Amino acid sequence: MSRHLQVIHIHPEAPPKPAEGAPCNGCGVCCLAEPCPVGMLISRKRQGACDALVWSEASDTAPARYQCGLMLRAAGPDGPDWRVGPLWRRVWLAWVRRLISAGSGCDASLALVAEPARAAATDSVASGTK
Repeated sequence: MSRHLQVIHIHPEAPPKPAEGAPCNGCGVCCLAEPCPVGMLISRKRQGACDALVWSEASDTAPARYQCGLMLRAAGPDGPDWRVGPLWRRVWLAWVRRLISAGSGCDASLALVAEPARAAATDSVASGTK
């Protein structure tokens, strides 16, 4: 079996990838590796990070995490609750939730490997040593 390696750049504050099937925690690994079907339409590509992926800083009510920009844009001032707001917004959010498989748990069967050599090289450049 051949092994495909791909480099993805994950925000340093992103939560660790959950186990496959566990609830999504916004780690972003799946969307950074490749767009979902609707992300392919938005991004106009099949590989690489989805253009709809958005990094959200921590707030009083939510931790820092990656989120789907399609969900955020449609949510509006009422927040991401698809059960409130105008009918068109509820329909849109329910449709987007279905397309991105929101609520079905982590479906990224990817194994993450850190690159310690690259991190060490970056640290030495930052500190002015070689």
